[in-house]
Amino acid sequence: MKESDKYIGVFDSGIGGLTVVKSIIDDIPGENIIYFGDTAHVPYGTRSKQQITEYVMNDVRFLNTFNIKAIVIACNTADSAAKTEVEKNYPDIPIFGVVEPASEKAAHITKNNRIGVIATNATIRSKAYEKAIKKYNPDAEVFSVACPLLVPLVEEGRFKTDDPVISEVVEEYLTPLKEKEIDTLVLGCTHYPLLHDVISAFIGDKTEIISSSAAAAEHLKTELAELDLLNSGEKKPGKYFVSDNAEFFEQKANMFMGDSLDVKVEQVNIE
Repeated sequence: MKESDKYIGVFDSGIGGLTVVKSIIDDIPGENIIYFGDTAHVPYGTRSKQQITEYVMNDVRFLNTFNIKAIVIACNTADSAAKTEVEKNYPDIPIFGVVEPASEKAAHITKNNRIGVIATNATIRSKAYEKAIKKYNPDAEVFSVACPLLVPLVEEGRFKTDDPVISEVVEEYLTPLKEKEIDTLVLGCTHYPLLHDVISAFIGDKTEIISSSAAAAEHLKTELAELDLLNSGEKKPGKYFVSDNAEFFEQKANMFMGDSLDVKVEQVNIE
């Protein structure tokens, strides 16, 4: 098998990484994808850096049992906590995350240098976005807010603009950012793209909203092209694995991917 025809391994703590998969399918539809959701240990966002790193290394070891040409850490929490460790242990595999692409995009498009970030507790604690954004734009002011209620609400299907519950929670979390007069907002969790319309309705159309999922797919396409790793061969069906409750995952997956999930999900034990 040619190197470029191998799979892209994508993983997340659960189901949110499917928004990254959906973006990859939209941007580079010829790529072959293997996805692993560590649903037995979801959520990562409330855990310690040490525990997250341990889970992440197990995830990567599992993906590396397949013919993969690259790995995408499709989880902001995992990326901010453990990407360096993955790169150190797998120096021959290109490792891509979600934090860096979204940070670079935000740093470059802001006009008033006031950037908001919403994410899980662990991602906010890591200051990963603040560090990355300031690397690309030292003049930027970064205002970060942890939003722990958003992930469970999204997974319960509460992401419609006419849903008063999610609208109230979004208003509660985003009011401090609106008061800071940010002109750019990073959705620093892969669940949050489903909340784009709800967030946009509150924050207003003068604020540019950046999805870390979409930014990651755009960056991946550029980098694979530069590495001459874009798939030129046959498109194979995707492979989807979880560490717990495949049936539940399949039911929820339609919210994140629509009809793009074209195969059954298999439950595996990777420990």
